[in-house]
Amino acid sequence: MRRHRRGSRRGRFVLPVLVAVLAVGAVVTANASNAARTCGGELPLRVTVTPAMEQVTRQAADGFERDHAAVNGTCVKVEVVAEQSADVVAELPTKPIDPPALWIPDSQLWASTAAEKDAAVPGVTPKISARGSLATSPLVVVGGQDEVAKLGWPQSSVSWKRLVDPDVPVDIADPLTNTEGIATLGLAEGMAPAQNGTPPPELIATLLRLRDSTQANIDTCYQLMARNPATAPLFTATEQSVIAHNAGSKVPAVALYPTEGSVLFDYPVVRVSTAAEPGGTSAAADAFERRLRSDTTAKSLSEAGFREPGGRAAWSMRQGVRMDTPNRLPTPTTTQVATVLRAWDVIHLDGRTLAVIDTSGSMAEPMPDGQSRIDVARDGALAGMSLMPDTTSVGLWTFAEHANELVPLGPLGGRTTGSPQRQALQQAAVTLPTLVGGNTALYDTALQAYQTLRDGYDATKVNSEVLITDGKNETTGGLDLDGLVAALRAQVDPTRPIQIIGIGLGPDADMNVLHQLATATGGQAYQALSGADFRSVLFDALSRRPCATSNC
Repeated sequence: MRRHRRGSRRGRFVLPVLVAVLAVGAVVTANASNAARTCGGELPLRVTVTPAMEQVTRQAADGFERDHAAVNGTCVKVEVVAEQSADVVAELPTKPIDPPALWIPDSQLWASTAAEKDAAVPGVTPKISARGSLATSPLVVVGGQDEVAKLGWPQSSVSWKRLVDPDVPVDIADPLTNTEGIATLGLAEGMAPAQNGTPPPELIATLLRLRDSTQANIDTCYQLMARNPATAPLFTATEQSVIAHNAGSKVPAVALYPTEGSVLFDYPVVRVSTAAEPGGTSAAADAFERRLRSDTTAKSLSEAGFREPGGRAAWSMRQGVRMDTPNRLPTPTTTQVATVLRAWDVIHLDGRTLAVIDTSGSMAEPMPDGQSRIDVARDGALAGMSLMPDTTSVGLWTFAEHANELVPLGPLGGRTTGSPQRQALQQAAVTLPTLVGGNTALYDTALQAYQTLRDGYDATKVNSEVLITDGKNETTGGLDLDGLVAALRAQVDPTRPIQIIGIGLGPDADMNVLHQLATATGGQAYQALSGADFRSVLFDALSRRPCATSNC
């Protein structure tokens, strides 16, 4: 590789760049100090902030405008808009005409997510550039004084693992729209990391528990605590929110700091730019960012209960919180968040799923990892069931020479055959290895199962056939492949979608057939060469089911 010479070239470029930087700064600063004579017109500067930052940002904007800050003689008019970070991320790719010039989310995670999302959208999208943090606030566990005392606080320490104990009531804010909820799920994933993108049973158990303990937002959690502090569940929130609550409520909240540490919300300044923004916007954004990073604004942030960017508390002791800096855990990555949110979607997605499992003789043969194919199918079916809520309808068929209904379709929380549906399915799955034998009636069974789902179609659920096989069609006298694909295509109704999700077990599975069946119905096909592969592809299949209803 050719090495660059630095000496003379560096000397030639640094001075002009420094002069240019100083000149740009002078344009804004000089105009601000001589505003009475030179400021006229209006240059809009839209600043979107996470709600917790709204008051401090408005104070900074008021001071900025009182100083008549201007760019090239045009007065800068700052518009502060409070919006949840998740909503901003959803909007940015679709609003290239009027995005904010500056954005202050509550976590760097959102800036990274927005940048990745925008990069994936073709056409004109804003450019996103994340800058340094304005302040920080750790994620803590919040509760009324009586409730935290039940955990032994402050005499004994509390860990995150203790807080996922079923005996400890804990709520979270909806992770689809609240950073507090996402950060909590990220911490749960950190305690039980996903393997090959598949959440382990410990993580699924935590998610299933939290699924029924989700509140719309943090305000709702505080309202529940204020109404009944002795029994309201604990919840996760920022330390700053505890300070803000205690400043205006007669029912104080207490912040618990788990022994492992916590993630810090870091409130970065993010520059959002477009080719169509008014001239001077960049200079105005830089000038207002300097105001946001001024000592005056830092004091306002401290008074509002935020910590300094490094995590130090510059405020004096406040009720319900502590001043020492908690251990800092890594902020969840976008990959971790994507994995845990997909799992969250799966356990919430209300479905109507018919599992159709091959029990022909070849299913007794081993996978490349040594486990028999039917054992892999059994274990995967049990794992998949554990992901699903009680409102999901599940049925179980097997097939060899012909289809056999073991458990009819019914809600997991109900009773279809006299016993609890979930229990009936678990007991039937355990018997699968005893049913192995015979040839494979793949084509006839695939169509019969599809027709069963079509005849009982439920528009309030996601309807899907999960077809699991290790081989190819071996029966004669029934449908051939062309006839099966033609029959499926004739029965597909886009207004009543039913997917076939094909999973081929082992190297002998006819993936060409499974791909054709999946394509004909808008589904997907996967191949699994081990038990871990099977659990991973089943999770992927369940998480990617499209939802065409308002109930999903």
